[in-house]
Formats: sequence, structure tokens, C-alpha cells
Amino acid sequence: MTLPQGLIVSCQALPDEPLHSSFIMSKMALAAKEGGAVGIRANTKEDILAIKSEVDLPVIGIVKRDYSDSSVFITATQKEVDELLESGCEVIALDATLRKRPAEDLATLVAYIREQAPSVEIMADIATIEEAKNADELGFDYIGTTLHGYTEETKGQVLYDNDFAFLDDVLREVDRKVIAEGNVITPEMLKTVFDKGVYAAVVGGAITRPRDITKRFVNMIKEN
Repeated sequence: MTLPQGLIVSCQALPDEPLHSSFIMSKMALAAKEGGAVGIRANTKEDILAIKSEVDLPVIGIVKRDYSDSSVFITATQKEVDELLESGCEVIALDATLRKRPAEDLATLVAYIREQAPSVEIMADIATIEEAKNADELGFDYIGTTLHGYTEETKGQVLYDNDFAFLDDVLREVDRKVIAEGNVITPEMLKTVFDKGVYAAVVGGAITRPRDITKRFVNMIKEN
């Protein structure tokens, strides 16, 4: 397996965020490595290249791009896959939901990656148990809970609802290695998902998005 067991830190900043910069994301990745992270998740070929010039950790690569005819936006088509193959990332993550895609179907993209780069592993970003099972059957290397709560079907749900019941279901229903991702925002929550048996966990906003972290603190004051 390419990814070691442990904490993977997501180093992403979208164009509307103050830290949007490949250079800044590379330094975020360095800070994550020095803090003990075993891997990085990053968005765009440019950010990945900058990160890989700074740290030697394995990278889960994605490309977020909106398409007018589909709600799928995480590595949605072969175009994004090609960009990630050029980046040299060790793992490519795909939206593996069952929603309508803008171009190639999921099985086609998996087969394409296997053919073009057999050494590159593939992660499925899923939102439901059905999608987790489908990704398992398609032969993904990792199944992540990334999109649980972010699709129309799961909107408003969070990974830790009912004491992480959704995560328990995924772990029970699939054979692939499971990665917990999505609203894991405290060290205690991180320990809980590992105690439940995940292979790895991705934490992003709680570590690398200072604007969102600041908002959480400010909102707590407003509530009093």
C-alpha cells in the first residue's frame, strides 16, 4: 500500500480563500509533515507539484472543477485524471457517488487509471453505503467517507452522527481499506475513528483552514 496508516492532512485553499497559493499549500504540507502527518491530500496539479517539491510524503491528488450538467466536481472526468497523472501524485481520488457524471462513467475512469499508471492507487470519495459497495466492487484501493453529508441524498448528515454509525456501516460492508474523511475536527474524534478500525483518516479544515477555524471560535462567543 502506498499510504501509511495514520493521519493524512488535506492542504487545500480555493480561489476565494486568503491562503489560495501553491507556495502556501507547500508550506502547509511541510508543517503537517513536521507535525507527524503520514500523507497529504491536495487539489490541482500546480499545488501537488509545489507540495512534492517541499515534502516526500505520499499525496492523494484531486482536481475540483465545476461542470454545468453535473454536480460531480471532484476529479470528474478524464481531463482531471490526466492532470493528476502528470502531477506525480501517488493516489488519485475520484467522486465515486452514483450521481450523473459530466463525461466518462466511474468504471471507465478506474480502468483508464489502471491502464495508464498501474502503480497509482485510487481512492473512492463516497456518500452512501450503496456507493461504498459499488466502489468496493469496482476495485478501488481505498474508500473514503469524504462526501457523506455533501450530496443531495445525505445533505445535513455528518460522519459522527449517532456515534459514527455510518462509518461503522462502511467498515462492515466493504473489504477495501477505509479512510475516514469529513468533519473530523478534534483529536478525540480522530482517535475514535481509528479505534473503530479505519486504515487512515484525512483532516483538513480543522488544521489548514484558519479562516474557518477562526469562525468556529467567534461563533462560540456569539452563542454566549
